Amino acid sequence: MIKVNDRIVKPEELFHKIDKSAQRIIIKQMAGYNEIYPYGTIHQLKFELLFRTNTLKAATDLNKSGAKFTTYQYAFCNPKYWYRLSNGGFLLKNNVKPSVAILDILKKGPLYAFECSTAIAIVLYISTLYSIGSSLFDAYFKGLYLMDWQFDDDLPVYQKNSDDFISGDVLHFKNPDFDPKQPHWRAENVIYFGDDRYYGHGVGIRSASTIIKFLNSKRKPNPTESAFLMRLISRPSISITILINSSRINLKFGSRKSG
Repeated sequence: MIKVNDRIVKPEELFHKIDKSAQRIIIKQMAGYNEIYPYGTIHQLKFELLFRTNTLKAATDLNKSGAKFTTYQYAFCNPKYWYRLSNGGFLLKNNVKPSVAILDILKKGPLYAFECSTAIAIVLYISTLYSIGSSLFDAYFKGLYLMDWQFDDDLPVYQKNSDDFISGDVLHFKNPDFDPKQPHWRAENVIYFGDDRYYGHGVGIRSASTIIKFLNSKRKPNPTESAFLMRLISRPSISITILINSSRINLKFGSRKSG
């Protein structure tokens, strides 16, 4: 259910203000759950819808970029914009605009290789850039650091155990009997597209059964448990203040409690 300004609203009430089909699909998803998604203003709801559809776009763009999958040990990046740290993380170089560096991953994908959790971070940062523009992105995300589940203070990510999956969510496949010689396949972090489609770095945009089949091929000898989609959702929590028609608007979502 969707609540705006303390009032439950139906999808039909929002459609005259939100005409993009992808965003309407997300509204229908939210409205179909018993979970309540509260927003102080329609601007905040619109911002989340924009962010979620941009997350799908960012995942699609990264999937097409040619960036490779590898482990932390063998990760690499374009040295023009990033320092490659000993732990496999990428740190933005001094005097480099964050927006330029993050988009370079899409433009020059073959110069990059990383594992799936860093890929999720890259997708969420690119989605943020798509949603707020380069000027605000450069102001909010100086000193950008790409590594595993470490996020900037302005883009925290929280987790909850539930199955109210919404397009743009980060979901997780677990592989309990992973091959110890390939521990990086103990799980696959994915972006949920809806309609049984998921983007995972190293596997592409696939159905759940295809991803499970792939992970099952990476198990130890004589496995007893199949890979599976977890009831775990990771969602960004973002608060950006911008000027709209000379008025300061706080665009915020995430870290919400059901009501």
